[in-house]
Amino acid sequence: MRLGIIADTHGLLRPEVFQAFEGVDHILHGGDIGPPGILDELEAVAPVTAVYGNTDGSKLRSRLPQVASVELDGFRIVVTHGDQFGSPTPEKLQAAFPEAEIIVFGHTHRPLLTIVDVVVTVMNPGGAGARRFNLPPSVGIMELEPGIPPRARLVPLLEFDPG
Repeated sequence: MRLGIIADTHGLLRPEVFQAFEGVDHILHGGDIGPPGILDELEAVAPVTAVYGNTDGSKLRSRLPQVASVELDGFRIVVTHGDQFGSPTPEKLQAAFPEAEIIVFGHTHRPLLTIVDVVVTVMNPGGAGARRFNLPPSVGIMELEPGIPPRARLVPLLEFDPG
């Protein structure tokens, strides 16, 4: 199973996202979505599991949870924006969600892919919307296959231009 991982769109769904997500089976959105129509556009690509972020309004908060748990291809996955932890770290998230084998989060806009406690894959795909903190926009792709650790990579959406 191929997952598209995205967060922090803040109302901007770049055309490069659709190129990066070509052929994905499921999309995980780590919050700060923007208008609800962003989810409709993503759902045209693949089923979406999403959470609301700290900047999302009441329409999304009434539709989405703060934390979502989903099992895909036998992996227990938790998706959260992470703002409830202040500045989320992989260790804080793993401590909060010890049952998860994969944790996806957003909020920091800083791409991250790491292993915690030998078995937990933690990914922040970075911000996919407008560039912040002089970081290029990015998303993630994760491949799941039962019995094999998840394989994942970060995908920059634009070439880095510090200007």
